Amino acid sequence: MDLPHVWLWTMLLAFVLTWMIFHFNNQRKKKSMLKLAEAATEEIREGVADIIIVGAGVGGSALAYALAKDGRRVHVIERDMREPERIMGEVMQPGGRFMLAKLGLQDCLEGIDAQKLTGLAVYKDGKEGVLPFPVENNTFPYEPSARSFHNGRLVQRLRQRASSLPNEHMEEGTVKSLIEEKGVIKGVIYKNTAACQETTAFAPLTVVCDGCYSNLRRSLVDSIEEVHTYMVGYIARNSQLYDPKSLHLILSRPMVCIMYQISSDEVRCIAEIPADSVPSIANGEMSTFLKESMAPQIPIQLREIFIKGINDGASMKVVPTKSMSATLSEKKGVIVLGDAFNMRHPLIASGMMPLENLANVTQVSQVIKNFNDIRKPMSATVNTLGDAFSQVLVASKDEAKEAMRQGCYDYLCSGGFRTSGLMALLGGMNPQPLSLVLHIFGITFTSIGNLLSPFPTPLHIWHSLRLFVSTMKMLGHHIKVEGARQMIYPESTPMYHRRYMAATALQLNDDVSY
Repeated sequence: MDLPHVWLWTMLLAFVLTWMIFHFNNQRKKKSMLKLAEAATEEIREGVADIIIVGAGVGGSALAYALAKDGRRVHVIERDMREPERIMGEVMQPGGRFMLAKLGLQDCLEGIDAQKLTGLAVYKDGKEGVLPFPVENNTFPYEPSARSFHNGRLVQRLRQRASSLPNEHMEEGTVKSLIEEKGVIKGVIYKNTAACQETTAFAPLTVVCDGCYSNLRRSLVDSIEEVHTYMVGYIARNSQLYDPKSLHLILSRPMVCIMYQISSDEVRCIAEIPADSVPSIANGEMSTFLKESMAPQIPIQLREIFIKGINDGASMKVVPTKSMSATLSEKKGVIVLGDAFNMRHPLIASGMMPLENLANVTQVSQVIKNFNDIRKPMSATVNTLGDAFSQVLVASKDEAKEAMRQGCYDYLCSGGFRTSGLMALLGGMNPQPLSLVLHIFGITFTSIGNLLSPFPTPLHIWHSLRLFVSTMKMLGHHIKVEGARQMIYPESTPMYHRRYMAATALQLNDDVSY
């Protein structure tokens, strides 16, 4: 055999041996990882978990991923593992995308036909204002744009990412109750869907984030939920808005309408309705109400799509808009999060601290208190903003209230620091309650200026005083609920972007999305 052939066979043999060694090592690593995953899953099934999470929505799934990635053994129990169909939670603001990126989950917004939103378009009495998210914001280190999407698609992606980690076990089941000993929550009693049998699970920390209809909240906190209005929503298919990169807010009567691109060829249409007069969907009253009362108020460039969804027989859903102040549970070993913990009007769309020993009940309790302090700048801001907008944007025959509604529109569309400041707050880019308070006073004084112009009559002066008192009452209520220090002197605000990211998944779902 000549020399070239010897070299050829030698190189071929070396290649085969290298491939075999590489393949063998890969198979060994895979088997090792599989054994570790099986061992971790078995430990969790046997009740040996660090954390139990009740609910696998956006917040629960993101939290499970963050904690499991940090090395915790996480047991997630979700009532229904099918893709959820929701009206709310379909817009993630820039602040929410930033939090998602910090968790390494930004790719979950890819591959679900999510649409880019660069701002808000507001309509009132034939006028239109376009409000972009502030591009030049030195305090916000991320692309200032939102995303709209089918909520269920994002939830499924997040569940898949969480389940990909070997020390996370997610199963379908219904949690019946919490296991409590001497004021300390030790675990849960739940019914596994697959096995159809009741069982128990134990962990040093239980996280309850099972949504606004939580059946566990009442046993933990005394918070009272209030239903203010209802929202009816449907999807207009095979449609695209003339401005698909804006969320369209129509200041209609009696309440607002919202339209936004939910996928490349679908538009979400929402109308808010007073709680005491909700038309029936079953007998066609809702369709008639939307076509005859609301459609004529929709801007002409949006009206065709609004009506198309109704005429196509789109499935309609009615959901309540609720508010509930956040109250920490006095029981140890448990934390309540998401809509089970805190709710506000959805119009604005708006991990844990490092911990070595989860079995240390005192340390866990202190971490929970720290979490509440850290979340205050964002939660106080969105709670107050949601309440203010829900009150101001409702049409009224009261001259003072209508002046406030007009003043809010004028302030939003005035441009400059007013528009950029409010849009930074709406986008979750500037979680500073004091900044919001200043903008609320700005809207109030703009409204008073409209009332007193061109001449301050006694009646208009009286309406101005009523308007100012109304603003003070609203702010006073939130200062009382959220805490004066957190609202006016939020000590944790400067460290928000440094420390909050470690706890970001705990309130990702409710603070930054509609």
